[in-house]
Amino acid sequence: MKLSEKEKVRLRTAYGPWALVTGASSGIGLELSRLLASAGFDVVVHGRRALLLQRLAEEFTKQYGVQTVVVSSDLSTEEGVHEVSTVTADKDIGLFVGSAGFGTSGLFHQSKLEDEIVMLRVNVDALLRLTHHFSQRFVARGKGGIILLSSMVSFQGVPYAAHYASTKAYVQSLGEALAHELMPYGVDVLTAAPGPVRSGFESRAGLHMNLTMKPEQIAVPILKALGKESTLLPGLLTKVLVGALRTVPRWGKVMIMQKVMGGMTAHQRS
Repeated sequence: MKLSEKEKVRLRTAYGPWALVTGASSGIGLELSRLLASAGFDVVVHGRRALLLQRLAEEFTKQYGVQTVVVSSDLSTEEGVHEVSTVTADKDIGLFVGSAGFGTSGLFHQSKLEDEIVMLRVNVDALLRLTHHFSQRFVARGKGGIILLSSMVSFQGVPYAAHYASTKAYVQSLGEALAHELMPYGVDVLTAAPGPVRSGFESRAGLHMNLTMKPEQIAVPILKALGKESTLLPGLLTKVLVGALRTVPRWGKVMIMQKVMGGMTAHQRS
């Protein structure tokens, strides 16, 4: 999927000239950063894999003629978050995409506490700090856009991914509220809650997923929805999965998700 020329102009006009994308080295973040570069944005790409990001920056500059700055840091540390703020201080950032994050799965009481704390720092604490920072900057400049990556698991408790789903519930709730708070200041906030995506996430989370989408199937809908919606279920698969649960009471959704996630993590308990 590609952005139309009309959409590219709309996005550049509303949110240019610079965009920051965290988690840009793979998956949804990678696809969003590529689309933004193709739309003419100068891009700050953040991730932990410096060499991969440098190759990405060279690709963007060569193919699209845009400026690309690399920030390689660990968002589970205050220093890593601070580095993002420092590097972007002299850039006229108009769009912040908070795509960095990862998941854990399995029985919560059997997980390594250190892993859960790191996930909390990346998925919640770092996102909080960066969203607060750029909210202030965008309000001061009178316009801007924020895209937060939630998940379809954010709408109910999810056994076998209890803590991961909780971090995404935080993101979903924060985004929904900020969309209303920041609207009067000319700042658009979109929270995208995709279903399963084949992006490398499943490998790190220890999941076996059958039905998945590709990052390119949901990145274009996300950018097209910015400024028009506050919450998006990107991709047909996401809409089908969430729609099928829409009339089920919350306790029922938890039980259904227990069966679904139980199947994805059965190999961990065999």
